[in-house]
Amino acid sequence: MKNRLTELAKVVLALALPLLLVAVVKAPAIGESAAPASISEGELLASGLATPNAKLTPRPLKTFVCLSSWYGQDFDGQVTADGEIYDMYAQTAAHPSLPMGSVVRVVNLRTQKSAIVRINDRGPYVPGRDLDVSYQVAKELGFAHRGTARVRVELLKVPKSKNEPPAN
Repeated sequence: MKNRLTELAKVVLALALPLLLVAVVKAPAIGESAAPASISEGELLASGLATPNAKLTPRPLKTFVCLSSWYGQDFDGQVTADGEIYDMYAQTAAHPSLPMGSVVRVVNLRTQKSAIVRINDRGPYVPGRDLDVSYQVAKELGFAHRGTARVRVELLKVPKSKNEPPAN
């Protein structure tokens, strides 16, 4: 009887653990906003950027540190470089050269708060700055009131080239 209970407990744990991990990943960390990201944890898992483990943090393809600023109301509703309508509350950013559609994690080096955003615009056009995040992202990272912050940018995903042949 004891062996059956042990086996049953193992099966229940094996089935429940993935559900618990998903619940933990979806819960916002203390001090972080519950605003929806442009790429969900489920999409990260499905894309192969993350695996179902305790951390669920994809390994960056490239990392660099730069000065970031944010842009908001003056640009809200205007067309971005990739043809989308800019939404100052979306999880997006502008970079001078990263491919459109790239997914990056932006970490405020002062607060250690992070956000995952998608590159959908070009900029910034101010010398010395290499990233412009949306107002919402700046709020989440804790620098909307300051205007700029030193950030670490971790390139997580680069979209396939439109000229690339489909996979077999």
